[in-house]
Amino acid sequence: MARKLIQDFWVNPNLDVGVSFGHFVEQLIYTYKDWGSNPRVFDIFFQALVEAGMLNEARKLFDKMLNYGLLISVESCNLFISHLSKDLDGIKVALKVFSEFSEVGVCWNTASYIIIIHSLCQTGRVVEAHQLLLQMELRGCMPDVVSYSTITSGYCQVWELQKVLKLIQEMQVKGLKPNPFTCNGIILLLCKTGKVAEAERILREMISEGIAPDSVIYTTLIDGFCKFGNVSAAYRLFDEMQKRKISPDFITYTAVIRGLCRSGKVMEADKLFHDMVCKQLDPDEVTYAALIDGYCKEGKVKEAFSLHNKMLEMGLTPNVVTYTALTDGLCKCGEVDTANELLHEMCRKGLELNIYTYNSLVNGLCKAGNIDQAVKLMKDMEVTGFHPDDITYTTLMDAYCNSREMDKAHELLRQMLDRGLQPAVVTFNVLMNGFCMFGMPQDGEKLLKWMLEKGIMPNASTYNSLMKQYCIRNNMHAITEIYKGMCAKGVGPDANTYNILIKGHCKERNMKEAWFLHKDMVGKGFSPTASSFNALIKGFYKRKKFSEANQLFEKMRS
Repeated sequence: MARKLIQDFWVNPNLDVGVSFGHFVEQLIYTYKDWGSNPRVFDIFFQALVEAGMLNEARKLFDKMLNYGLLISVESCNLFISHLSKDLDGIKVALKVFSEFSEVGVCWNTASYIIIIHSLCQTGRVVEAHQLLLQMELRGCMPDVVSYSTITSGYCQVWELQKVLKLIQEMQVKGLKPNPFTCNGIILLLCKTGKVAEAERILREMISEGIAPDSVIYTTLIDGFCKFGNVSAAYRLFDEMQKRKISPDFITYTAVIRGLCRSGKVMEADKLFHDMVCKQLDPDEVTYAALIDGYCKEGKVKEAFSLHNKMLEMGLTPNVVTYTALTDGLCKCGEVDTANELLHEMCRKGLELNIYTYNSLVNGLCKAGNIDQAVKLMKDMEVTGFHPDDITYTTLMDAYCNSREMDKAHELLRQMLDRGLQPAVVTFNVLMNGFCMFGMPQDGEKLLKWMLEKGIMPNASTYNSLMKQYCIRNNMHAITEIYKGMCAKGVGPDANTYNILIKGHCKERNMKEAWFLHKDMVGKGFSPTASSFNALIKGFYKRKKFSEANQLFEKMRS
């Protein structure tokens, strides 16, 4: 009888839910009271209402049954809060329902808690979700792997690494093994924070504990290593996953291709691209953009445009990143007019220029010697709503320095500071290089002093520009003082620093000091330049130390 009523309710084509619902429920209750129907029928009807999206009617049925002393089952209630949690407003209602239903006798189970924990994490209320996890045990529900995974995922979203690691320890104490989903969240967080070595350690622990990593975990790690410039480690993992019979997908290939292009290994990236196509994995816009950018950075604009045309043939639409890469490539080859035409094409296609596109064009104009046009473009940027950033200013400053217009370069620095932009050390290095290049080391020293007073830490390149200028002037005393100041500030020497110092000491015939610096340099993994070798060899010959000179000559040849 009850089953027939439910069937008639749903098949009625002229059903007016608002009118029929109340009448139908009364009939269903009648079958329960007078015909002895199984109370499970109300559960079935409740579930049918939820699955049909009639959530208000489902809540009315729950309340009606409560008046008759009947409780809808926890499984049906779980279905209800799960459907409520599909959007932000529904999540608020689900949290209210979770509290209200428990007050009237619904005994929530682990699955119920997982739904609410997930909802809280979705709305960024991870701390509340964690508190609910702790309450589960007090209410007799043991948290499982999924409960912990949901919380760890929530903490990963808000970059709370220490809390994630603490939860993993709790899981291990309780004999719960993190699943691949949990591990991937941790690995992703570690990669985002630059801790890629620790991320790989998590992978090794997973494997040792019998948790099989999937392609998502390997791809996350590969992308992490590529972003931090360790392409060899990424390649090693790429080979490892294939040995484990885990097939890389197009996202994995794209990550490696992008990493190779960033490292200047475009031919290797191109080979991998063709390997990907041969395996019937379709490259997307991101894959093409990465390879196009790689070719443009190497000045191979023809190959880049060939890929651009291939994209169009494949029905893919180049995005602003692709066009910016092509614009940058054209500008670097001096084809600024063609780059301008490309920008107009972008606009015709409805693509909005971004700061990177403008900076590429400013750089191209500066390289072509059209500084006035570059300045005009910078003003046009502001009209269109883009404010020049530190890269825009640094590019123009470099152009002014190269054309000996140091006053204009200095004025741009003042403009940056007035606008509240914080210049990077590379900006100061451009100005420092300009002062030193045109024989103004005293102005360079004033700039260095100002940087230190303002708490802006110079790097090795800042000091190198000054030392190089004093080396040209044979002022070894000034070089030594600058080097001492550099070390006192905790700035380590780079290869260029060593080469400048070695040549300076050789000029002054301080061969003992030059030889010490050479050994220190090699010991730290730096390679001396040919001019450093020549200075050392010449210095030893003048001091009649022929064996040392010959030894260095052989090293140089090898």
